[in-house]
Amino acid sequence: MRRSTIFEAVTRWNPSVLVRVSVLFALAVLACAMPQAVNAQAHVTTFGVQVKPVVPLDFFDPVSTAERPSLTGTAELTGGYAFGMSVRIGLTNTISLETGLGQIQRRYRFNITNDTSGYSESDNIRYIGYELPVTGLVYIRLGQRTWMNAALGFSVDMYPSDAQRDIAEGRIYLFRTNWAQMGILGNLGVEYRTERSGTFYLGATFHRPFNPMAQADFTYYYFGQPSFQSYTTSTTLSGSGPRSRPVHSETAITENG
Repeated sequence: MRRSTIFEAVTRWNPSVLVRVSVLFALAVLACAMPQAVNAQAHVTTFGVQVKPVVPLDFFDPVSTAERPSLTGTAELTGGYAFGMSVRIGLTNTISLETGLGQIQRRYRFNITNDTSGYSESDNIRYIGYELPVTGLVYIRLGQRTWMNAALGFSVDMYPSDAQRDIAEGRIYLFRTNWAQMGILGNLGVEYRTERSGTFYLGATFHRPFNPMAQADFTYYYFGQPSFQSYTTSTTLSGSGPRSRPVHSETAITENG
């Protein structure tokens, strides 16, 4: 059995960031594919467990803001975790194929502010998804039992439902944009192989869906006279962090009586 621990870097969508990350992974793959001192597990299939904390990075600006007159909503990715199982199939002494199935929970801290009434409140919400990755791995041997590997591939990301969180005078609602979509996936790390306890892995993961993961609606409730009203502003969330570009909504609902 292979046991894994992977730190997942969380990023905001940016084409230049994606290009830089892709180049780094390509260089890592080329380095690991060098013929000298390499050793994989040809024709060997291993099963393992993965645990991946979601670590937001300030460099990639994990805060998103949606605004309309008198109403501001913000969502900040604060962390989360992912876990699941993996299957690794050794194709040659330098190349393996890895797949599996995992669940990921992303935690967001949101705030709704109405500067006319002076209302401001924050709370937390989580959004759950599932990942079905397929990646190719290449290896380079670092020591007697230590290997470095780099992986690049794709993931099918699935979202089973929407998410909602109510507060005293409003709510946030996360609408999934699609129940399933594709994303790019890359890993870079080091593993330690033992004869009896299997393989232990520590590394970093770059995971970026190609499309927004969900739309976040921030709604403020007005309970004053002469009637009840609600106001909404929206933005989209990417799979790795909130987008910074808001989608404005001028929705207002009035109930008389």
